[in-house]
Amino acid sequence: MATPSAGSILVVLDLVGIAVFAISGALVAVRKELDLFGVLVLAGATGLGGGFLRDVLIGATPPAALDDWRYLLVPTAAGLVTFVYHPTLGRMERLVTFFDAAGLALFCVAGALKALDYGLSPLPAALMGMTTGIGGGILRDVLAGRVPVVFRGELYATPALAGAGVAVVAHELGVTALVGTVGGAAVCLVWRLLAVRRGWQAPMPSGPASV
Repeated sequence: MATPSAGSILVVLDLVGIAVFAISGALVAVRKELDLFGVLVLAGATGLGGGFLRDVLIGATPPAALDDWRYLLVPTAAGLVTFVYHPTLGRMERLVTFFDAAGLALFCVAGALKALDYGLSPLPAALMGMTTGIGGGILRDVLAGRVPVVFRGELYATPALAGAGVAVVAHELGVTALVGTVGGAAVCLVWRLLAVRRGWQAPMPSGPASV
């Protein structure tokens, strides 16, 4: 059986990550009582924002979102499905949380591997993976008028950096792309879900703020 190529794995990771992030963005739009256009905008921004930023920063231009019709079709379809079936999806809060964590896991690995393909060294590639994972969520929250999740003490960026780091180390050690991808995504996903379940928080300032 042929082993999937790194390029095909990246495309699949990108598209699946876009879909799950687009669903989370569309649900935020529905809860903010936005119209269909607003739902599609937030779905697209959440699904494509991190990858768009990654491609611009590493010089992969035009960004994949503008060069491949699938990258625009996937968040549009996810947004439309969420717009129609949001009552069902909204009642599945745990599933939505899992979608968001899965999107983070997929994107952090895909971003790191693509950065390596474009010649970045391991540490910048891992940071680029983290940026890919959190970029869409930050854009979603800013457009929705709320403080981004990544800044509110939740362990979000740290699992993304860890997952990207595992994928980068596996790549540097010559491990197959599939094994490195699954390992990195699993580390990020498990860490993020445990943080949600157990209420783990990043350190916050103590005492009153000086203004």
